[in-house]
Amino acid sequence: MRRDAYEVLGVERDADERQIKKRFRVLARELHPDVNGDPDAEERFKEAAECYEVLSDPERRPIYDRYGWEGLDSRGKAPHAHGFSSFSDIFDAFFGGDPFSGGRGGGGPGPAQGGDIGVETEITLEQAARGAIVTVGFDAVETCDRCHGNRAEPGTPIETCPRCGGAGQLRAVSQTAFGQMVRSQVCDQCGGDGKVAATPCTECRGQGRRATRRSLDVDIPAGIADGQRIRLSGSGHAGDRGGPPGDLYVIVSVTEDERFVRDGADLVSVVDVTAPDAALGATVTVPTLDGEQEVDVPAGTQPGTIVNLRGHGMPHLGRGRRGDQRVVLNVVIPRNLDERQRELLSELATTITDDNLHEPRHESIVDKVRRALR
Repeated sequence: MRRDAYEVLGVERDADERQIKKRFRVLARELHPDVNGDPDAEERFKEAAECYEVLSDPERRPIYDRYGWEGLDSRGKAPHAHGFSSFSDIFDAFFGGDPFSGGRGGGGPGPAQGGDIGVETEITLEQAARGAIVTVGFDAVETCDRCHGNRAEPGTPIETCPRCGGAGQLRAVSQTAFGQMVRSQVCDQCGGDGKVAATPCTECRGQGRRATRRSLDVDIPAGIADGQRIRLSGSGHAGDRGGPPGDLYVIVSVTEDERFVRDGADLVSVVDVTAPDAALGATVTVPTLDGEQEVDVPAGTQPGTIVNLRGHGMPHLGRGRRGDQRVVLNVVIPRNLDERQRELLSELATTITDDNLHEPRHESIVDKVRRALR
C-alpha cells in the first residue's frame, strides 16, 4: 500500500512548492547510492520521487489532496518516476543533473575509446599447420599528426565555445505535467568539448583525427582453424579526446586443400587402391603435410579401411602436439573391361568360395552392416 506523500517527504500539508522542492533535494541526497549503502535506498528514493512528482504539480496536487493515489490512477495522472532507469535520470528530469556524478565542465563528453576494426586474411592449410606471418592492410582513423588531436592549426588559440559558454551542453527548460523538466544535449558547435579552435587544423579540417591506410604484420599461430580471429589490442581506430585506441581483429580464413579434409586436429585423406592390389596386398604413396609417405595395404583390404598415421595431422593450437592423419583406402572396382580381362575375372569368380569372402571368425549381421558402411 502506498504511503502518504506528505509523510514520505516529511513536509506539512500546507507546504509551498519551494519547501517541497528543498525537502526532496535533501532526501534525494540522503538516499543517493554514493552516500547511502542501504539496499532499500533505491526503492525509498523512487518512492520519494513519485511523491515529489505529485506534490510539485499544481494540477495533480489538488486531486491527490481530495482523492488520494486512487484518484490520480483513475484520472490517468499517475506519477512516472518509477519509469526512470537510474538515479541520474531522475536528477536530470527534476534538477538538470546529478550532483554526485562526475564529468567535464558542464557534463560534456570525456575521453572516448576508439572503435574496433575487423579485417580478414586468407592462408593455406600448410600455413595454418606451421604458422605464418602475413601482412594485412586496412583503413583506420588516427590522431592527426599536425594538430596532435587538439583540432587547431598549430600556433592558433583554442577558445571557449560561444554557443554553450564552455559547458559542452545545451539545456532547455520546459514545463510538464509533473513539474519542470530540464533536457540536455551535446553542443552541436563544440561537440561537447566546451572549446573550439579559432583556426581549424588544415590537415584534419578541425576533426583532430583523420583516416589513413595502414598495414601490419600479423603472426598467425600454428594450428589456427578457419574462422578463428586474432585480437591485436590497441591497433584499432584512435580514441577521441585523449581516449585509448580500439582493437584490431584479424579473422583468419583457411583455404580448402584438395588433398585433405580437416577434422579438428586430425586430417583425413583418401587414396585409391585397385581391387587386385586390395586383394593381394600392395604399397601405395600417400600425401602428407611432411611430404609423400608410403603406406602398406594388407592383403584382403576391404573398401573404407582406415590407416592411421600418428602425428601427421594439425598441431593443437597453443599445445604443439599434432593430431593424426586418417587415410581412407578406397578400393576401386575396374570398369570398361576388355575381352581378356573379362575372361580372367570370370575364371576368378568360379574359384571364389565363402572362405574368400569372410574372415575366419563368425560375423554377426551387425558386423556385416558395419563393414559394408565403413
